[in-house]
Amino acid sequence: MGIISWIVVGAIAGIIAKLVMKKDDIGFVLTVILGIVGAVVGGWVFSFFGLGGDVTGFNLYSIVVSVIGAIIVLAILGFVKKS
Repeated sequence: MGIISWIVVGAIAGIIAKLVMKKDDIGFVLTVILGIVGAVVGGWVFSFFGLGGDVTGFNLYSIVVSVIGAIIVLAILGFVKKS
């Protein structure tokens, strides 16, 4: 998957995760980074549970994996900020 695909999937996943978690305090660049990190985390979590977490391109499965990973990252960041 090329860098442009990572950015597009990251933006979509980050925006959806922000909407789900109701986080409005981060900008667009951090949203894209959140989505990209979420893709990595989601891929790792899905692979850990044997669900095949490969983020292989711009498709629905990759976006779902990325969004779930981004939600996990936002939840962890929320717990860390509260501490």
